[in-house]
Amino acid sequence: MKKPESLRQALNKSVPFIANNPECLSIFIDSGSVVSTLAASLSFEYRYTLNVIVMNFAGDQNLLMAPILGWLTQHQPDILANPARREDGFTFEADILNNTTSDISIDLKLTERVIIKEENGQMVVEAVSEPNPADPDEWGWQ
Repeated sequence: MKKPESLRQALNKSVPFIANNPECLSIFIDSGSVVSTLAASLSFEYRYTLNVIVMNFAGDQNLLMAPILGWLTQHQPDILANPARREDGFTFEADILNNTTSDISIDLKLTERVIIKEENGQMVVEAVSEPNPADPDEWGWQ
């Protein structure tokens, strides 16, 4: 699975608090499943909830959520494009610790496709990226 590490890298790049305090970021995969249709190939899809926990976050939560939305635009655009997915595809909880810090738990319902095909008598397994509706370098996150 590629998306957890991809999101970690995006948050390290976009959120100064995380870049300066990498130990405050934990990422877990919850409720994972492998979905296959018994089609002619063994191709399948991972479905899971990515739980992102930012501990002792001191800062504007908007500056944490915005880069995640930008990341979703590239890596899981159906959460934003599909009205049914918008309601529960990106959720969060926060424990307010004091006047300046909170622990924030973010859940993202993600999928990753894996294509398995035969080439020259060998099985080839390839993780497939989402279609890219926007170039992340054009987002200009700061």
